[in-house]
Amino acid sequence: MPRFCLTLDLKNDPALIAEYEQYHQAVWPEVKESILASGIEHLEIYRWENRLCMLLEANESFSFERKSQLDAANPKVQEWEALMWKYQQALPGTKKGEKWKLMHTICSL
Repeated sequence: MPRFCLTLDLKNDPALIAEYEQYHQAVWPEVKESILASGIEHLEIYRWENRLCMLLEANESFSFERKSQLDAANPKVQEWEALMWKYQQALPGTKKGEKWKLMHTICSL
């Protein structure tokens, strides 16, 4: 099963970080449905300070391009993404509007 690791920063504000975590304790059903429909079978987000790390496990039908298309066609996912941008900030060196960035494996045991 393909596995992916992505990273993103939150705004370095304890109150905003707490709100962000609250939203992720009750992710909207439409967002969960969209994630599963894209082929993602398992998703975890970890946080240290304001840095996030998201681990995805997906089936063979998954692609980031297809996920992006599904997200763009789903108004509720677009609403969620706009809301989450209140808490998120771009990583250094990213293009304007880029969020989660794919990390590359450098070691595997």
